This record gives sequence, structure tokens and C-alpha cells, in this order.
Amino acid sequence: MPQDAPALRSVLSLAPVIPVIILDDVDAARPLAEALVAGGLPVLEVTLRTPNALRVIAEMAKVPGAIVGSGTVRSPLQMEQSVHAGCQFMVSPGASPRLLDAADEIGIPLLPGIGTPTEAMTASERGYSFLKFFPAEAMGGAPVLKAFASPLPDITFCPTGGIDVEKARTYLALPNVICVGGSWIMPQDAIASGDFKRIETLAREAAGLKKPA
Repeated sequence: MPQDAPALRSVLSLAPVIPVIILDDVDAARPLAEALVAGGLPVLEVTLRTPNALRVIAEMAKVPGAIVGSGTVRSPLQMEQSVHAGCQFMVSPGASPRLLDAADEIGIPLLPGIGTPTEAMTASERGYSFLKFFPAEAMGGAPVLKAFASPLPDITFCPTGGIDVEKARTYLALPNVICVGGSWIMPQDAIASGDFKRIETLAREAAGLKKPA
């Protein structure tokens, strides 16, 4: 089936920022998720870029209030593994036909990535109205998404890639942006030292980046 837009909207609208998590330390998974949820960021994207990423997803999915998705999903096998790990949504850096075909058979929503109007139109033709804009800053940033708004009024974006707290404010001011993805909330030194209070504080700051009314 095409993208379940209502389901994805309900997830993406829960907080203005989705933490993009690259983590291999399974022991840090639950305290990290707990800190992010306590700070007001319940939607977590765990990228499949580390050997233990699926175990991290499984641990984070046990945290009350956490809505855990898999990121950097690039194959049907990774989709199946994500479902078995307990994720509730998937994110991909691109929108290949093979991946979109596989998503038709998966019961959880996919947020595929695009970088150009042609890619956005191709995904839209497949029934996708929520897309990831990636890599956001490298592709031109907020001015590009602002330019997309008029010719692509039926598509809503979650920009990810190179975004910090200040850039997030700019993106969130755009009418066609529902949320942003970022990793600045989770400094590697804070994770390594177990300073989850610092991460909770950064999450709370990010959660306060409300979209203009």
C-alpha cells in the first residue's frame, strides 16, 4: 500500500525534532532513550549504521513513551529486520523503486529521502506525501525547501543532515516542514561519559522549538 500518511503525520508531529541516533553500545540504549523521552523528544530514529543497531532498537522500544524507528534503511531485508526489532516507522536516505516496492508489503510507514523536485514527484506518484529532505544542508538547506513549497504544495518534509539548533529554527518556520532530524542533541562525549542529564537538557531545548502558529 502507499504511505500511511495519517499514521506518519501522527508520529512526525509529536515533537519538532527527531533525534538521529548512531549507537553501537547496547548498554547505553535505554538510558539514552529515557533521557530523550524525558526531555520531550519521544520519536527516535536509530540508524542501521552500526553492528548492534537492531539490538539498540529493541532496547529503546522497551522504554515507556518511546516511538522508535529505524533509519538508513536501504533494503527489503533491513525492513524485515526493523519490524522484528520492534520499530514503528522506517526512514531511508533515498527512494529507490525497489525500496518503495518492498515498503508496499510492510505494515509500518516509511519516510523515504529525496533531494530534488524530480525525486519528490516520483515519490509523490507512488503515494508518498511525507518525505525526508536529505542531506538537507548539503542540498541547499532551507532556501531549497522554501522554493519547493509552491510547486509541490501537497508534500511535507522532514529535513535531516547538517542541522543544528539554530538551523532547526529556520526550517521549522517553513510551512512545508513538519519536523527536523538531528544528532546535535546527543554529543558523543556525553554518551561516552554517561552524561544523560546533559542529553536530557539538550532534548528539552530542542523540544521547545515549536513551529510558529
